Amino acid sequence: MIMENILNSLIRLKQHCEGEGFKGWDPYDGLNSKLFHAIPFLDKSAIGRLIMIQTFKRNPVNLRRLALIPKDYNAKGIGLLLQGYCNLFNLVKKQNVLSSKLGSMSELESRVVELADLLLSLRSQGDYHGACWGYNFDWQARRLFLFPKNTPTVVATQFCATALMSAYEVTGKKQYLDVALSSAEFVIQDLHRTPYNNGFLFSYSPLKGNDTVFNASLLGSRLLVYCYHYTHNEEYLTLAKQSIQACCEAQRNDGAWVYGMLPVQSWVDSFHTGYNLDALVAYQSTTGDSSFKEYIEKGFDYYVNHFFDNDGSPNYYDNQKYPIDIHCPAQLLVSLARSGKFSQHHELAGKVVDWTIHNMQNKKGYFYYQLKKGISSKISYMRWSNAFMFYALSYYLLCKE
Repeated sequence: MIMENILNSLIRLKQHCEGEGFKGWDPYDGLNSKLFHAIPFLDKSAIGRLIMIQTFKRNPVNLRRLALIPKDYNAKGIGLLLQGYCNLFNLVKKQNVLSSKLGSMSELESRVVELADLLLSLRSQGDYHGACWGYNFDWQARRLFLFPKNTPTVVATQFCATALMSAYEVTGKKQYLDVALSSAEFVIQDLHRTPYNNGFLFSYSPLKGNDTVFNASLLGSRLLVYCYHYTHNEEYLTLAKQSIQACCEAQRNDGAWVYGMLPVQSWVDSFHTGYNLDALVAYQSTTGDSSFKEYIEKGFDYYVNHFFDNDGSPNYYDNQKYPIDIHCPAQLLVSLARSGKFSQHHELAGKVVDWTIHNMQNKKGYFYYQLKKGISSKISYMRWSNAFMFYALSYYLLCKE
């Protein structure tokens, strides 16, 4: 019965995403407002931009139509959806059936091609050394620096490039692999490196101002490891290991990671911990090098024991439950699948996914972004909630098959 509920949940979500043509709003898209840019001087103010973003992000009432904010493609969202469709293709293939409730192999492969081609068209344009991707909106950071629309980030690039690698495995189209592999040069040549202990951290983007985040650096390492898998380029592996070493040395004795090196980045949260673990697992499984096994085990113990309650409800922080963000339950399913720990923690995974479907999925099929103590937003966000849960549920079904 639980598996049937999860399958039906994914089918409803799939229908919603396809019905929207994979376009949608985003929690951070406030600066896409045509109305905002029509107000003289307001869009020139960092404080004004920050207020605009936070107003739309925190407001439980969706004012985007009134503010003339269009639904749009988000590259990371498309990457997540692409990986999800690749997983569903592999699930149907593994079951050795021509068709399933999720679609036939030919239908799923057609979606893979559609989304992979779309992802190629969404690459950031500029003087970069390899393929890279950003977000479809300007983003004003709290430290008052601006990321212009489509500024590439290592986070978006990692999700997009690895999804293209999966699309290559499904379709055999070498263009997808070639573009994905070129992203290694973006990581190596366009990102800054901040020395830390016996290694360094990759920056979040080519812009100065966000160079001290552990999960961003580890996602850069994860991408290099995947590129190494196809190319056997030793430089990719060497740099990945140096960044991983630095981030492992930053792990606390209890297995936790703070978000970043700066005093204002000292929190410990759920899904970024999952990102860190994914990178270490990718390195170990790809290379056979178990140098970081102790860090993986300590990290997983902390992860599963501090971010999920007995009823399956997730916690955002290790010391605070709210806001309950959809990334928290979703990333657990991904991390358990990728680490080979799904069987060990299948009861936890089942509780978490069941709680999430019952508490965070709308009857129309989409998932909520966050639940709060007070009034929660029930706006449908394509990248943040729907694409991420589609991606996560596809991993759950792969493991349970």
